Amino acid sequence: MLYNATQKVIKLSGDREIMIETGKLAKQADGSVVVKQGNTMLLATVVAAKDAKPDTDFMPLSVEYREKYAANGRFPGGFLKRESRPSDYEILVSRLIDRALRPLFPADYHAEVFVTVTLISADRDIMPDALAGLAASAALAVSDIPFEGPISEVRVARINGQLVINPTFSQNANADLDIMVGATYENILMVEGEMKEVSEAEMLEAIKFAHEEIKKHCLVQKELSKELGKDVKRTYCHETNDEELRQLVISELYDKAYAIARESSSKHERTEKFEALEAEFMSRYSEEELAEKETMIKRYFHDDVLKKAMRNMILHEGIRLDGRKTTEIRPIWCETDYLPAAHGSAIFTRGETQSLTTVTLGTKLDEKIIDDVLVKGTEQFVLHYNFPPFSTGEARPARGLSRREIGHGNLAWRALKPVVPVGEENPYAVRVVSDILESNGSSSMATVCAGTLALMDAGVKIKKPVSGIAMGLITDSETGKYAILSDILGDEDHLGDMDFKVTGTKDGITATQMDIKVDGLSYEVMAKALEQAKQGRLYILGKLMETISEPRPELKPFVPRIVQITIPQEFIGAVIGPGGKVIQEIQKTTGTTITITEKDNKGYVDIFGENKEALDAALDRIKGIVAIPEVGEIYTGKIRSIVSFGAFVEILPGKDGLLHISEIGNKRYENMEETGLKEGEMIQVKLIGIDPKNGKLKLSRKVLLNEQKK
Repeated sequence: MLYNATQKVIKLSGDREIMIETGKLAKQADGSVVVKQGNTMLLATVVAAKDAKPDTDFMPLSVEYREKYAANGRFPGGFLKRESRPSDYEILVSRLIDRALRPLFPADYHAEVFVTVTLISADRDIMPDALAGLAASAALAVSDIPFEGPISEVRVARINGQLVINPTFSQNANADLDIMVGATYENILMVEGEMKEVSEAEMLEAIKFAHEEIKKHCLVQKELSKELGKDVKRTYCHETNDEELRQLVISELYDKAYAIARESSSKHERTEKFEALEAEFMSRYSEEELAEKETMIKRYFHDDVLKKAMRNMILHEGIRLDGRKTTEIRPIWCETDYLPAAHGSAIFTRGETQSLTTVTLGTKLDEKIIDDVLVKGTEQFVLHYNFPPFSTGEARPARGLSRREIGHGNLAWRALKPVVPVGEENPYAVRVVSDILESNGSSSMATVCAGTLALMDAGVKIKKPVSGIAMGLITDSETGKYAILSDILGDEDHLGDMDFKVTGTKDGITATQMDIKVDGLSYEVMAKALEQAKQGRLYILGKLMETISEPRPELKPFVPRIVQITIPQEFIGAVIGPGGKVIQEIQKTTGTTITITEKDNKGYVDIFGENKEALDAALDRIKGIVAIPEVGEIYTGKIRSIVSFGAFVEILPGKDGLLHISEIGNKRYENMEETGLKEGEMIQVKLIGIDPKNGKLKLSRKVLLNEQKK
């Protein structure tokens, strides 16, 4: 045997189980495991540099989650037919793993760490993202890399009123609550998910339910680590400290920094003053001395001066950096219809955070195409979030899309998704784009608010308005004091202990994202934060309603119109025609765009046109194709061809009937030349019969002439 594998099993509800195996694959990595449930297998590896790079004073963690198309027996799309850049879904899963792992590396550990989780086999009904956090943590558990875990992540869904751990794809389709929870045995670290207007108590119940399952996962990992002798981690020294210098920085700069913090100045003014204070202190040292001391001075100034000054000011005086009370929301102003040529637009500004958001309405051809390893289809409603450098006053170029932009956009999309009508309720594809123009705290929540306004400005009949708020937390473990902060600033997020975003309507929560950076956060504090968030959400919702209280009754005049009709399933082929000939001809002659989708044994036809005349023309053509000829009805038709025994007349699009020479008039005609009829001529005829065997139509002009005489 060339390998010595070790396995552990975690029992789930029913007869499901998760197996963790190590020692078989990727043995040159510092840690490597395969996590398996059913036919789904994830390979997780972790490798850490032997030492930190010079002057590194942060945790350089990289997390990659990738899915192999071969895992599901599929070829990748595109010209190259191979996996390329990560999809949005892979990036979102990478972020879920990162957010749970990152807080648990020692504060003084600065070596580069690379965590890679790969889907190598896929059961089509098992959701692999629920296993990815467990796999990453297990790889760290079987390595000697310093890590204060283990952790695990699970999905909790509420299906028909029952909470379920790690539901299948098919089960999750019926969930009204769907969240991912990451935690250690002791503490919740991360929550993210979407809900259909659930209460704060219901969400908290789901988090507790998840934590009980996660505790089992953590115990198994601890057993595995101890069994392999990996419970003792490598030694390292990545920081140089000078206690005398630390005390000097604190004694000389703390009071001055505290005074600046109490001035309630703007973000940039406050930052400039803090930078000047730090620079003034450093100016006493020569270049040679700074080469040794600068990194330490910056760290002490950040951790022991700025961070503590801000936190103490809030805890002991109830004063925040901008002078607000802990429950106070920054000033808000909103405006709709700002961009005259957009289908819908809005500005939402809260303090120093501003979103300019647009809505564009399109056809089914504009829907987002999803071609992930396990999920294929289209998305009718999409939301994109852009965070340009100028929004924070940074002088740097914008280079591509960041993971942060994808993550924040996904949160806002989840927040609005439950209220945006799709399917039969709304024939339009809907694209919301939020461009952040200023940022100092919770631009994703500004996107939710601006998105609500822009959708209503566009006339999209959203079910209810949605607002969002970001909450923060400052704690003191020594005194037990804590402060929950509504509508946090960027600095309060950076220097605080929790970033908790909650979105919802007046009736309940639609989405949440929570990152906790402190040990021992009780459910009691979490419940208080949720209640305070609810009050803040409702206040912001009131401000939105003052700007626009309901969707506009009509679309903007320049928005292309869509008419949607349903047709019997058997007529879909007739409307499309051989090789698409019929539908292409209708689009070309009427100047419209037509799409047909099949669902529930019906055909849903969307006609998209620039004006009413074009829509009506296309609609008449399609109605004609699907119309069923009725005996006794009078039709005005075009003579398509003349033969020796009569004329073929198109009474409905694609439906010709025979007008026999004997039925043309009361006179007996010897040949068709005597009738005077010509190809292309429009004539009135009556349908007098349908052959039951072959469905051929029998027409008469003679009957019609005789009826007119009477």
